[in-house]
Amino acid sequence: MGTVTIGVSIAVPEPHGSLLQELRAGFGDPAAHGIPTHVTLLPPTEVESGALPAIEQHLSAVAAAGRPFPMRLSGTGTFRPLSPVVFVQVVEGGSACSWLQERVRDTSGPLVRELQFPYHPHVTVAHGIEDEAMDRAYEELSEYEAEWPCTGFALYEQGADGVWRKLREFAFGGSTVPPQASAPAARGTLPAR
Repeated sequence: MGTVTIGVSIAVPEPHGSLLQELRAGFGDPAAHGIPTHVTLLPPTEVESGALPAIEQHLSAVAAAGRPFPMRLSGTGTFRPLSPVVFVQVVEGGSACSWLQERVRDTSGPLVRELQFPYHPHVTVAHGIEDEAMDRAYEELSEYEAEWPCTGFALYEQGADGVWRKLREFAFGGSTVPPQASAPAARGTLPAR
């Protein structure tokens, strides 16, 4: 049957998702347009393609146990020098993200895996680019603010072209949402340049 690479994440809704994706591209990150703006719950993970139905069932159960929560982003942070990443910080909703990612990777489910680094919810805005561009991302987004009600998460698959595509959304309380459904209302500010 073969394998596929999947990930589970909370999408950053519009207009913030596209804005942060364009800024990421503007900082010179070549992966920007292949990665929807998100908060990771399960990093890229290779699975047997035949396992997808069981994975979706597991994620449905995780979502059914979850409840909507406020998500707020504010300012920047970095994992440098340990990892070449600049991110926008999750300042509200982080404990709910931690709870979710633990359940996604629960030992009773099909997505058991160890993480390379301790879990830290964030929104990547620069990864693996020149230090000067990383510094620019860190500075330019230092006053960035956004907030929205988080009502679920999604399963993504990475295509052979490197682009991540949404397979299915999972709404808290157990309902599923088609991938093309509209995002919840969001608001935020980008500092003047």
